[in-house]
Amino acid sequence: MSGQGLPFAGLVAIVTGGGSGIGAAVVRRLVDAGASVAVFDLRIDAVAEPVLGCAVDIGDDASVRAGIAAVAERFGRIDIVINNAGAGAQGTIETNDDAEWHRVYDINVLGLVRVSRAALPWLRESPAAAIVNVGSIAATAGLPDRALYGATKGAVQALSLQMAADHLREGIRVNCVNPGTADTPWVQRLLGSAADPVAERAALERRQPHGRLVAPEEVAEAIVYLASPLAGSTTGAAIAVDGGMQGLRLRPLG
Repeated sequence: MSGQGLPFAGLVAIVTGGGSGIGAAVVRRLVDAGASVAVFDLRIDAVAEPVLGCAVDIGDDASVRAGIAAVAERFGRIDIVINNAGAGAQGTIETNDDAEWHRVYDINVLGLVRVSRAALPWLRESPAAAIVNVGSIAATAGLPDRALYGATKGAVQALSLQMAADHLREGIRVNCVNPGTADTPWVQRLLGSAADPVAERAALERRQPHGRLVAPEEVAEAIVYLASPLAGSTTGAAIAVDGGMQGLRLRPLG
């Protein structure tokens, strides 16, 4: 299929954390839809042409700005930013010390600020500018041992609204996607550290009303929709891809 008629033909997208999991699924979907794509990740060994791999630390402003400059030099424009990279955290408010709170906020919240801020001059020139921030079910549901993580993802959802308000009249749409527990490398590491990984996976699956982990490709579809010019009237929205966990209250089986 030629580039003509593809919704992202001629557009350039940056996907942070695009080397694995949800981010990698987004990259595949964008390429299939005609976009030129750059990945910002700490490890880019799995990134291959035609995708541009940029070794970027979103915790470092100079690294982010160097990555943005590399994308602009390669493609001459930037139209879409997918802020997917993030750090996980477990525990109650007692469990993590101040240093860990600062570390996770610096990645999950300030990381997307750094990337979006550096890309703004290019996005303002785009006819189809969009930012999609990846939040979490932990932004809208209280989960055990997710105090720090949930606080950062709540900030992501709130920040997405403020960004949408600030930049709409500059022609930049900003939206958020909140995945449920997805079958990603991070979740696999959590399962691997559990006393009984099989029982822990079953518990996570039962927690979601549709009875299974969310597939990365399902989250990618929502992200790509919000990034698409076909969603030109959608901004300031948060889409839950969580098997109904945010809003459904099903009776127990049996």
